[in-house]
Amino acid sequence: MKTGDTIAAIATPPGNGGVGIIRISGPAVQSIANQISRKPLKPRYAHYCHFHDIDERVIDSGLLLYFPGPASFTGEDTLELQGHGGSVVLDMLLRRVLSLGARLANPGEFSQRAFLNNKIDLAQAEAIADLITSGTEQAVRSAQQSMQGLFSEQINELIDELIELRVYIEAAIDFVDEEIDFLSDGMVANKIEQLGAKLQKIHATAQQGRLLHDGITVVLAGKPNAGKSSLLNALAGHEAAIVTDIAGTTRDVLRERIQIDGMPLHIIDTAGLHDSENIVEQEGIRRAQLEIEKADKVLLLMDSTDSENSTLLDRLPANIDVTRVFNKIDLSGHPAQIIDRVHQVEIYLSAKTGAGLDLLKQHLKASVGFGETTDNIFIARRRHLQALTQAQESVENAGYQLSNLAPELVAEDLRQAQTSLSEITGEFTSDDLLGEIFGSFCIGK
Repeated sequence: MKTGDTIAAIATPPGNGGVGIIRISGPAVQSIANQISRKPLKPRYAHYCHFHDIDERVIDSGLLLYFPGPASFTGEDTLELQGHGGSVVLDMLLRRVLSLGARLANPGEFSQRAFLNNKIDLAQAEAIADLITSGTEQAVRSAQQSMQGLFSEQINELIDELIELRVYIEAAIDFVDEEIDFLSDGMVANKIEQLGAKLQKIHATAQQGRLLHDGITVVLAGKPNAGKSSLLNALAGHEAAIVTDIAGTTRDVLRERIQIDGMPLHIIDTAGLHDSENIVEQEGIRRAQLEIEKADKVLLLMDSTDSENSTLLDRLPANIDVTRVFNKIDLSGHPAQIIDRVHQVEIYLSAKTGAGLDLLKQHLKASVGFGETTDNIFIARRRHLQALTQAQESVENAGYQLSNLAPELVAEDLRQAQTSLSEITGEFTSDDLLGEIFGSFCIGK
């Protein structure tokens, strides 16, 4: 990516609206502003002016805001043209800006320049995109926490502790004559243990943040007419699926995105699992099996009035997270309850009446460690969790090598832990990863 040229993009969504914004950043900003507005620029001041084309005709009228670098979002000279939100007039204004020396910005290029110019770190940059795409109020608040640097501060504190410990260990290795016996005084072992505990705590918090970002996929599986579609409708709060007394009504995969107290879920209703010679049903069952294999969690629905439910477990892969849900307690008379057996949870409910539905919602939240509050929760991504896991493993290895009296290996494991954490904030990040991250941003951001 070229960082010495001037970029421009429409920063407001496509379509017609009351206001449309064109954002420009780079060394040609002042020249472009002078030729379009014919007004002297005053930093951080809203100029009302006309925007002119090459023949001095007025394209539009609106506000011009100039932010000189480095005191701008990107760290470069930045300009915003705020006019009317018609798609045609914005396109005319953008073409005028491009004719004056700017080029179209790539997706996320404004944020990437802010990162490269040390205005924000990588975790904060990702939080910007997460804030824009947040689907729940809790996700918005958590993205704001990350944007303000909560996640980065915790990571940087850990990195500082790792550096301090590495300096101590490597000094002891290099200056053995100074009689620094770090292996016997217990300080290093205590520090490594503390680092492991802090990493575990941050990982748990990041896991909740990952749920806010990605959500979890829950598949409804079971025999035909067990009430899968009724449960989907009950969780969604509207008639998302057709429900009849005829077995096998659902023959394809139905998807619905919902949230439970701010936790996003991707609920998938599938065809009933049974033996069938019908070609259409066979295809539906095949698709159901594929969704079950990819699910984060499977709710295996059973008719509480049916005594032949146990055979359903044989149709499921052995390594998936399954909760058995006994439906239709309004017919069987069984009370609504949750039973936590060894390696198996059973929930009794009625999708028709709603009895026991709150128990299921509480179970779904608890099973993924989701809390009801986002205080001190930051948005996190899978790559953050992977980096934290790698750092945890390196710290654990350091403790093991310390017990084996291998100081050089302790120092190396701690260095690897530091590198893993630095990938979160972008201190050590490959260009390919940067391209992948910022390529997922909106154009104009």
